[in-house]
Amino acid sequence: MSRIGIIAIGRNEGERLIRCLDSLRSQLSPDVPIVYVDSGSTDGSREAATERGVEVVQLDLSIPFTAARARNAGFYYLQQHHPEVEYVQFVDGDCEVVAGWIEAAVQTLDQDAQVVAVCGWRRERYPEKSVYNRICDVEWHSGNVGDTHSFGGDVMIRAAALAAVGGYDNGVIAAEDDELSVRLRQAGGVIRRIDRDSTIHDANMHRFTQWWQRAKRCGYAYAQVSHMHGAPPERKFVKEVRRTWLWGVAVPLFSLLAALPTYGLSLLLLLRYPTTAFKVILGSHRRGFAWPESLAWGISCGVSVIPEAFGLIKFQLDRLQNRQAQIIEYKGPQTSTTDVV
Repeated sequence: MSRIGIIAIGRNEGERLIRCLDSLRSQLSPDVPIVYVDSGSTDGSREAATERGVEVVQLDLSIPFTAARARNAGFYYLQQHHPEVEYVQFVDGDCEVVAGWIEAAVQTLDQDAQVVAVCGWRRERYPEKSVYNRICDVEWHSGNVGDTHSFGGDVMIRAAALAAVGGYDNGVIAAEDDELSVRLRQAGGVIRRIDRDSTIHDANMHRFTQWWQRAKRCGYAYAQVSHMHGAPPERKFVKEVRRTWLWGVAVPLFSLLAALPTYGLSLLLLLRYPTTAFKVILGSHRRGFAWPESLAWGISCGVSVIPEAFGLIKFQLDRLQNRQAQIIEYKGPQTSTTDVV
């Protein structure tokens, strides 16, 4: 365990950060370095981390924030202050690390030198508290066990492999993990998902506007990463971008504009959205999800192309106007850590 280092990132995570750091401290020996990268918190997060023996890095906010920048800042700090670290566990500050995960990830990397990154499953802490939390809970269980194409924010990576590809791309505002996954695989590495829980996430989403912003951010990510890695043979997110342009922009516009000349027949195209939702609902239930989760996920998948289209359009406008990408926020601060420590 002395070969690993931990990097947690966050901003105004409140109690979520406390759970995250405490879950790490309870599992790791004191000599394992834990680095918390803070992005301008005003809730006492930095002080709470310091009290737990965590090394704190303050992100330079004169440059637009991205999670990729925060992860890189933590990694560079580890390289400078703990060069002995071989494996780096990344975790978001709103996640609690499940007991036994770190040992299982280390074992996976030890057993196969070709594996450069190991991920598992996220679980949502309070899926029953909102329909939007239920959506996240199903989303976290997408993908396959074994060798896979990409990982999420909770991942253990070989430090040497990460350094070799230059770390995360600071300019990617979302899906930075998918983008990094492409470069790690192109460098000859293998990404592996093992069938066990890695973290418990707290989405804390309770409003439609949060869901909309999150889906919009997803559309922006599709466009940005596809722009970077859309060429053959990778074609990353090309299918998702085409689908979003078609069903998020072209079909709705055509259906509405052609409604009068087609005597309303063009509106039948809009039946695609409930049809898609129905198929996803049934498919999710067959995979073992309860009806409430299946319904939430299916409806979200059926209509999310609309806000995703706004994300695609925003990316194209940013490119045309040569504007630097800005993170699309959807979460607010939680309880102040000064009330917890």
